[in-house]
Amino acid sequence: MERAWDPQVTKFFRKIINTVSIGLFWLLSAMTAGIYFKLAYGQPLVYVVIYWVIVVVTLFLLLRYFYKTWKRDKAK
Repeated sequence: MERAWDPQVTKFFRKIINTVSIGLFWLLSAMTAGIYFKLAYGQPLVYVVIYWVIVVVTLFLLLRYFYKTWKRDKAK
């Protein structure tokens, strides 16, 4: 009996794990900076605005990366 998985299934699961782990890393990083270092509130307005701009821009880049990652195999 064969024990190895199909290479496509392995690639698919690896994509799922990478998406979840990178998304959680981004979320934990953004919330740690915002809550623990109080960049999301309680600072002068300039720091709060810069923090939220960075969060929104990195979220956009993260979603674009996810879109390209998941779209890559459909193009082939």
